[in-house]
Order: sequence, then structure tokens, then C-alpha cells
Amino acid sequence: MRIDHKVIKDWVAPNSRVLDLGCGDGSLLQQLTASKNIHGYGIEISSENILRCVENGVNVIEQNIDQGLSNFDDQSFDTVIMSQTIQTMHHPDKVLMEMLRVGRQCIITLPNFGHWKARWYLTVKGRMPVSDLLPFEWYNTPNIHFCTIHDFDELCKSLNLNIVNRKILGTSANTRFLQTLNPNLFGVTALYRLTKKL
Repeated sequence: MRIDHKVIKDWVAPNSRVLDLGCGDGSLLQQLTASKNIHGYGIEISSENILRCVENGVNVIEQNIDQGLSNFDDQSFDTVIMSQTIQTMHHPDKVLMEMLRVGRQCIITLPNFGHWKARWYLTVKGRMPVSDLLPFEWYNTPNIHFCTIHDFDELCKSLNLNIVNRKILGTSANTRFLQTLNPNLFGVTALYRLTKKL
């Protein structure tokens, strides 16, 4: 199980209704169904991933998230998840607001492009970073918005969103102290649980 999926699992209530946007092969929904007895749906645009979801017994809808979630009623889900996908959206701010329209809370995970290795790669090599976490070249990456933890914090503030939880993950347990000291520099992945402010 991916480490960010373990954190998401802790933040999802048992027997809840979950919508997973950009669900990939449906493995997260499959894990949540088995461990938390959730009732879940995935949204995916890749036909290959949709086929994998069906093979895995996951309810999946083919849909472009950038075009909104108008086919879902307000507050029709307890939790809406978007794991490692928001940076591929054309309008992340609008997607966030749609997530919190159809869900009571949302969980976002995103890569931190402010991580020291990405900065070092750009400074020393003069090229866009390529790594295990960012395995694409600049011309074939699905990532169209490169944001840092600071950027996402500011977006949440500007949209008047409540950060219920924020967890910063690194590459090893040895960097936990550094992640606490400076999350934007030493965090590889950021996880957020958000609600609308009342």
C-alpha cells in the first residue's frame, strides 16, 4: 500500500460514501472497501485504468474532472479524494470548490515541487527535474501546474478553506525532523484534509 494511501485510510470514516477523482486502477477504493466498508465510486478518464477498475470490481465513471461534477448533487458524498492528480487539472481552484460542493470534506495529495532535490536538479543541471516521483520529461508530463506546499496553503487561504489535517511525507524516517522544520523544502508529498469554513 502506498504511504499516502495509509494516511487517507486513517482520514476516511467507516461506512461512508467516497468519491475518488482520478482513481487510476481503483486500488485505493478497493482497499477502503475492504478495510472501512465504504460505498465508493471512482472517476477516471483513462480507458486502460477504467478497464482495470472494472476488473477489480470498482464502480467507475468515465469523466473529465476539468469539466466539473455537475452530475453529482450537493453533499452527496462524505469524502471526495484526489490523490496525486490536482496538479494535472486545468483549473485546480474550481475543482477544489466542486469537490467541496459534492462532498462534506475532501482529501488532496500532491507532489511538492519545492522539495530540495527538485530545486537542486534545476539549479545544477538547468533542466526540469526527473526523478522516481516525477518520472516525466517537461514535454510529456501530465503535470501542468507545478505547486509547492506554500502555494497550496495560500490557495486554501484564498478559497477560505479549512485545513483540518495536513501531513507531510518524505523519502525516509530520517528526514522527519527536517520535514517538521521546513515542510516546503524537505517534504516530498503533502496530504490535506479540507472542509469549507462555516
